[in-house]
Amino acid sequence: MMAVRIASLHCYPLKSARGVDIEQTPLTVAGLANDRSWMIVTPAGRFLTQRELPQLALLRPRLTETELWLEAPSCPPLVVSLQERATRVPVVVWGDTCPAFDAGEAAAAWLLAFLRRECRLVRFDPQHRRLSARAWTGELEAENRFSDGFPVLVISQASLADLNSRLQRPLPMNRFRPNIVVEGLEAYEEDRIAELYDETMTLRLVKACTRCRITTTDQETASLDGMEPLQTLKSYRFDAQLHGVIFGQNAIVVRGAGSTLRRGQGLQLRWKSN
Repeated sequence: MMAVRIASLHCYPLKSARGVDIEQTPLTVAGLANDRSWMIVTPAGRFLTQRELPQLALLRPRLTETELWLEAPSCPPLVVSLQERATRVPVVVWGDTCPAFDAGEAAAAWLLAFLRRECRLVRFDPQHRRLSARAWTGELEAENRFSDGFPVLVISQASLADLNSRLQRPLPMNRFRPNIVVEGLEAYEEDRIAELYDETMTLRLVKACTRCRITTTDQETASLDGMEPLQTLKSYRFDAQLHGVIFGQNAIVVRGAGSTLRRGQGLQLRWKSN
């Protein structure tokens, strides 16, 4: 029976802001604990990402049990209490309208000073169930917070190594913003995996991840980096059915909410039947 190992874990408390490398994390029905639990929106409530605001890559979030901290170049830290009463507002993520809690005027003023754009900071309402498309999850109802569409993104180290062998300048994994990076596979073998599991949890890989121009943004500097890696991926990883280039696999939580994922953890795998 083949097994893989979790090489690294990554959480993104604030959608489209800098990721946080973690050693371990609780698994919830909606993916890694606190992943994409916060988001920046327009005053009308529409989500904003690095597609429009590459400088979001410079926002560094940190969550404690009682506060969200945001740090950015040339700005004092923003500290948002999780205990304060907040206004419930509707927000839009792609085609979904969800309830969220607005973090208030001080947070909006801080974001305006950094981003030079009027926007609001919101937190996902945990009482709401936002579901992935059943066209991909089948009989399962897979919950998300503010992710684009699925709760977990899995990529193998070998896939990045293969891509980098085709590029003039190798890229780090953070360009692709995975949650779980695995080792022990051949390049792109994650495409053929049905499930990753152990005695405590099961993740089902349900849809290839189509990649957008965020992958061309340097996550350390927020500078745009030409057409790579999209140009190279298009030459050998274009999926006609999905109308885009693919890299990594979106996954959902089948069982194991409350268990813990750890860097270095071994996982068994089941292959797809076709």
